[in-house]
Amino acid sequence: MLAIYRKELRSYFITPVGYVYIGIFLALSALLFCYSTLISKSYNTTSYFSMMIFAFVVLVPLLTMKLFAEEKKLRTEQMLLTAPVSITGMVLGKYIAALTLFVSSVLLSCINFIPLYAVAMRERAEAASKVIHIGPSGAQIIGSLIGVILIGAAFIAVGMLISTLTENQLAAAVLSVAALLVMIVLGFVNNFISNYAIRAIISWVSVLSRYSPFGYGMFDFSALLYYLSLTAVFIFLTVRVYEKRRWG
Repeated sequence: MLAIYRKELRSYFITPVGYVYIGIFLALSALLFCYSTLISKSYNTTSYFSMMIFAFVVLVPLLTMKLFAEEKKLRTEQMLLTAPVSITGMVLGKYIAALTLFVSSVLLSCINFIPLYAVAMRERAEAASKVIHIGPSGAQIIGSLIGVILIGAAFIAVGMLISTLTENQLAAAVLSVAALLVMIVLGFVNNFISNYAIRAIISWVSVLSRYSPFGYGMFDFSALLYYLSLTAVFIFLTVRVYEKRRWG
């Protein structure tokens, strides 16, 4: 698994894919941050993280579209299937490589908070005699970061599964965008459904249904379990696809 991980992570940077992804991620996050906080002169970062989740619908497929589709296109898929590594190890190696790049981009985007804290420090100095809280909420930022990373982890698992279904990277990206968009939109549709059974099913699939506590700076163990379970389900399905191909 470690060899697959290193190979996959290296492949992001021997081609422009990794650099383009990080560049687009940081540029888009900076733009959304300016719009949601700096321009509106607000310390509330809830809108910023909510918009970033929607941005993941486009950003994550850029990261996952090559994971398996490229192997098919280059006819190297058979080498993976006959390599001295289990299918689970191969899938996890590719998944963790994509997740590493994603989490690194999220953490790098935290530089957006530097000007926000700089403004807060200046306002605190000006209001030193007043007993008031000035500045962003650290708990809210940390909670939201954990939430978006968990959602991103689930999105990567979805995109990885879709990448196994085609050798065309563009098709993999488009299908992933569509699937992730549905997973987000279902959260809004659920509010208009009266049938409890259907609402329960949709609530399980919708990634936004359990994000709210993180956005308010609270850690929700059930939400953590949900996102990890959702991720595990799609990783398992990816493993099953390749097990069928190995023995099929």
